Amino acid sequence: MNIWLVFLLGGLLTFGMRFSFVYLLGRFEVPEMMRKALRFVPPSVLTAIVIPELVVQSGRMDFSLTNFRLAAGMIAILVAWRTRNTLLTIVAGMLALVLLEFIF
Repeated sequence: MNIWLVFLLGGLLTFGMRFSFVYLLGRFEVPEMMRKALRFVPPSVLTAIVIPELVVQSGRMDFSLTNFRLAAGMIAILVAWRTRNTLLTIVAGMLALVLLEFIF
């Protein structure tokens, strides 16, 4: 029963925080400089999540040729740059990782 209470309270808290921003931002105009700065938040957060997964192996930075995650990530970056297609980028990165691990 306690786990359901945690889920419910977590959901209400998350909803409350998001709703408060929507409600408050609807009441006043956000400065243009702030709006421009907020556009960089999603790529920054995504980079902060993905880069450590690509370069940290066994607790240390690994930029060697045997780091298949980094190689697959570089392939995914190239696909994203050329196609601008999120699904194709994910598929290309995962396929590259599987193929590199299978071949080597």
